[in-house]
Amino acid sequence: MERIQEALAKARAERQKGSARQDEPAAPPRAVPQMPAVDDSWAALAPFKFNRTLLRRNRVVAVESGREAAPYDLLRTKIIHQAQTNGWRRVAIVSPDMGAGKTTTLANLAFSFERQRDMRVLCIDLDLRRPSLHKVLGQGPDHSMADVLNGHVRFAEHGLRLGNRVVLGLNNGPATRPSELLLSRDARDALDGIETDYAPDLVLFDISPLNASDDNIAFLQNVDCAVIIAAAEVTPMSRIDHAERQVAELTNVMGIVLNKCRYISDAEGYDYY
Repeated sequence: MERIQEALAKARAERQKGSARQDEPAAPPRAVPQMPAVDDSWAALAPFKFNRTLLRRNRVVAVESGREAAPYDLLRTKIIHQAQTNGWRRVAIVSPDMGAGKTTTLANLAFSFERQRDMRVLCIDLDLRRPSLHKVLGQGPDHSMADVLNGHVRFAEHGLRLGNRVVLGLNNGPATRPSELLLSRDARDALDGIETDYAPDLVLFDISPLNASDDNIAFLQNVDCAVIIAAAEVTPMSRIDHAERQVAELTNVMGIVLNKCRYISDAEGYDYY
């Protein structure tokens, strides 16, 4: 009898405990860390430092709209049209040989895109053997894109914001073993992460000339298309044809730009360079 009473008392105590637990307020849900908004990621980047005199000396003429910026604005519009028509987002800027002006073209495109509403664009220098975009733009970054691709530096600590619509990824010197780096999984993951964090409409890459190394071969497979920059009266037609075939084996050819040429439009009376 005593054992039965003890068992009943124990059961009664357990029921009372359970009732007390039900009356306690529920524990608040665990806070889930939120990823910063894309707008915040852009706003947090260091701003571009303007040196208009140097930009002008380096033939960066698209800082403001006007007659000299018109060819780059036209190229910008054609790139947008082709990209949207074909669903392309990653665009390589490449040339058959050195000295065709691909880096100067990208520098001007950066300012042209900054004046384009409703678009966000990344301009990244991946000519890791002879980087020069930072020189053309008059910038002295503390790190290089190689540091970002290797995972040593976050792009948030490296990128420069040009206005509100363009972000630049520059270099401060050559990288060691660039081909191996551009082919690495770390590089692909880093670029994917940058696109996730900044959600650009377009990413423009300045890559090394086709005759300079195998770096571009390593990287062209990672882009949707390429724009080939050739120098008027300098790049032979055979080199342009060869470059087009070479690029077409690895990605889509968006188009060929004949740079450093001058003609006068009879209809408009404008000089285009």
